[in-house]
Amino acid sequence: MKKVLAIGLAIGCIGTCVCARGENAMSQIYDFTMRDIDGKDVTVSAFKGKVLLIVNVASKCGFTGQYEGLQKLYTTYTNRGLVVLGFPANDFLRQEPGTDAEIKNFCTLTYGVTFPMFAKISVKGKDIHPLYAFLTSKESNPKFGGAISWNFNKFLIGRDGTVVGRFGSRTKPDDKELIAAVEQAIKASD
Repeated sequence: MKKVLAIGLAIGCIGTCVCARGENAMSQIYDFTMRDIDGKDVTVSAFKGKVLLIVNVASKCGFTGQYEGLQKLYTTYTNRGLVVLGFPANDFLRQEPGTDAEIKNFCTLTYGVTFPMFAKISVKGKDIHPLYAFLTSKESNPKFGGAISWNFNKFLIGRDGTVVGRFGSRTKPDDKELIAAVEQAIKASD
């Protein structure tokens, strides 16, 4: 009986380790696969070694004009390794009601967006996308975790895949603090 109990405990421990490892399988930002605005799967690892600015966006928000600044930021720093990633979300007062095709058309025609845009996702609540669950979790992102407060929240990811900054909706893409953080992240591996 003791032998059976010992084997059962050993199997239980192994199972717990495997489960714990499974829960932490998405422990790096590069482990995620996203659907782009055209419906193609893109792994975040495709951007490995780049500085990322991940932004939840919306087309009918008071902050929608930030698309222009995000595009300018992308154009200015892309040759130095910055990639802006836009994630449309309809989580705040239904300010992103369109289809992916409508969102793409709006962003391209209105703001000349050329940075990577992704399919509409949820950035909060019970249907939060795993990428945003990772970004907002205090466990996986203790320094910058916390709920998304509104559209155009920004996460700055260093070249090594760690979150190095977070900026709220009111922080415009041309804000001095945001620009300084981007430049510091770019220089960290120059």
